[in-house]
Amino acid sequence: DTGERGLHQLVREIVDNSVDEAMAGYATRVEVTLLADGGVEVSDDGRGIPVEMHAQGIPTVEVVMTRLHAGGKFDSETYAVSGGLHGVGLSVVNALSIRIELAIDRDGYHWTQNYQHAKPEELVRGAPTKRTGNTTRFWPDPEIFETTTFNFETVARRMQEMAFLNQGLTIVLTDERASAADEVDSEIAEAPKGAEEAPAEQLKTRTYHYPGGLADFVRHLNRTKQPIHNSVVGFLGKGSGHELEVAMQWNAGYSESVHSFANAINTHEGGTHEEGFRAALTT
Repeated sequence: DTGERGLHQLVREIVDNSVDEAMAGYATRVEVTLLADGGVEVSDDGRGIPVEMHAQGIPTVEVVMTRLHAGGKFDSETYAVSGGLHGVGLSVVNALSIRIELAIDRDGYHWTQNYQHAKPEELVRGAPTKRTGNTTRFWPDPEIFETTTFNFETVARRMQEMAFLNQGLTIVLTDERASAADEVDSEIAEAPKGAEEAPAEQLKTRTYHYPGGLADFVRHLNRTKQPIHNSVVGFLGKGSGHELEVAMQWNAGYSESVHSFANAINTHEGGTHEEGFRAALTT
């Protein structure tokens, strides 16, 4: 998809990598910035992309950036649960961008590497640091995409959704463009009780942080309705290679509202996970 949907998928691929670090317990904060020159920057405080030499004779980061399905997930046990849809991540973003700039804090040093039209430049070891994490900047190729202008609200909706689905994770979205939108989607701007979020009038920066996770999501969905009971019913279960989390609250309305997700992707058409929930609830 070389239209607007495909363009925004680039952001999701990078953010999904950062969120995977959070899901594995290594990151607590993700920052997404729509840059004034049309690029996007995504930063996290995770472990950083590995930089040691790979068996292929090049730095591991180059394998991640130039090989499909290489990813940053070299320890499958660490990533028993991960988010995302395609799993192609940085390599495809690299292939579809005119430029990528990487800044990696790992193994006690600050590392940088740039890519021009998917071709790597030298990996440079910088000053010592005690920090860990990644910062990725990319600029989509205008010869590939029909538009390279990101829609703030489209990105914001996904960032809020990811914050709801990852309890305690902080996601900060900033728009540095002079043409930043003046309109606010109330679905995004109005935070539910118990959630920390930027006020509606602060249009260029929004912070999403939900200590209650799915419980806050349910309160958010019910914020304009009349709940029958004050508390949100919820539970978490873990199995071999998978996890399940459920939160629910009944309201006085006549229509149901069921939102199901798999690997942090909204499954609009349901699936066996939703069918199993319904069967368990009514049996």
